Amino acid sequence: MPKRGKNFQTAIKAIEENKEYELEEAVVLLKEISKVNFDATVELHMRTNADPRHADQLIRGVATLPKGLGKPIRVVVFANGEAADIAKNSGADFIGDEDLIKKIEGGWVDFEVGLAVPDMMSKIGRLGRVLGRKGLMPNPRTGTMVQPQDLPRAIEDAKRGRLEYRLDRTAIIHSPVGKISFPVSDLMENIASLMDAVVKSKPTGIKGSFIKTAFLASTMSPSIRLNVNSLLSVKIE
Repeated sequence: MPKRGKNFQTAIKAIEENKEYELEEAVVLLKEISKVNFDATVELHMRTNADPRHADQLIRGVATLPKGLGKPIRVVVFANGEAADIAKNSGADFIGDEDLIKKIEGGWVDFEVGLAVPDMMSKIGRLGRVLGRKGLMPNPRTGTMVQPQDLPRAIEDAKRGRLEYRLDRTAIIHSPVGKISFPVSDLMENIASLMDAVVKSKPTGIKGSFIKTAFLASTMSPSIRLNVNSLLSVKIE
């Protein structure tokens, strides 16, 4: 097992063993113990009671974090004609048709959100192998296949803090919720928005407790175990 650094060891000592922290208490503590010399990402990890082997228990959705993720979001829009003009006027970073598709086939994926209008979906189908595993493939289920008239809203949401979450093969949802430099209130607001979306996306096939355990951590920090009831009760202000 690799030896942990001095800052990590000090941070561990600040966390009470076996304690389940109230959410706000955990956010405050995490900000105190994060000692890296860069703006670390704050992450929420939730083990669910879902069984990822069953298609009707897969969890996937989109949340809009009102305080953003603390980094610029580059948006690609697959569109042509009038839809491309709408995308350009709405602030999309990259817009294109066949030219953009070929660029991505060549390995370019320097963007965080991909959107497409319906008549482009058949054309970009061949990009599934490249974009699918990165979570960048436009998809009607995640709201990234967009009617031309809805592009301004979709681009604005993406720039503001659009976050796609999904269940992994071990029944855990891993999600960034902001940066360690964010005020406590901003992190709480982002977490509240994420939890609202996650709870609403709970499949009906899941019986019993939805969230079994949850932990809050930042880049290179130890994790803080959360009181699940505190996490589930956080509300959007």
